[in-house]
Amino acid sequence: MSSLHGSAPGGPVTRRPADQLDARILRELDRDPQSTLVALAQRLGISRNTVQARITRLEAGGNLLPHSTRVDPRALGYPIAAVVVVTVRQQQLSTVTDALSVLPEVLEVLVLAGSMDLLVHVAATDADDLYRITGCVQGMTGVVRTDTSMVMRRLVDRRVAPLLDRLAAGPAGS
Repeated sequence: MSSLHGSAPGGPVTRRPADQLDARILRELDRDPQSTLVALAQRLGISRNTVQARITRLEAGGNLLPHSTRVDPRALGYPIAAVVVVTVRQQQLSTVTDALSVLPEVLEVLVLAGSMDLLVHVAATDADDLYRITGCVQGMTGVVRTDTSMVMRRLVDRRVAPLLDRLAAGPAGS
């Protein structure tokens, strides 16, 4: 699996950074994800073929996240969000990662630099379900310790629009 922040099964993915035109296309897609290629091309003043080629390249390079990241787990009956910070035995990191990827409630796993090894975003139906999920994580071979925090409120949604705006504007002073 390859994603903007992840790795392919064989290791890290090397991506070519988006350029100014990529950012303009992505900004328009971020604003209206259902835009057609023709509509994007018209709004940006470029050809439909250019838009299509750029989007195809961005998708092939792993620079676009899966569409399922737009789905709010609350709409699926999972109103509880939590983060589980995990310390693992380093030689068993891949075992833990494989086990985490099997749990449907695990939304994302990030490798950390620092005193803890993994940051695991999970969704749960209620407090009892969260207790069950954290128990599953704690019981995984290779897990040394966990610390769970329930998300009380989201103050800033995940976003990239400000980064796209900056890149689409081009170098400072131009």
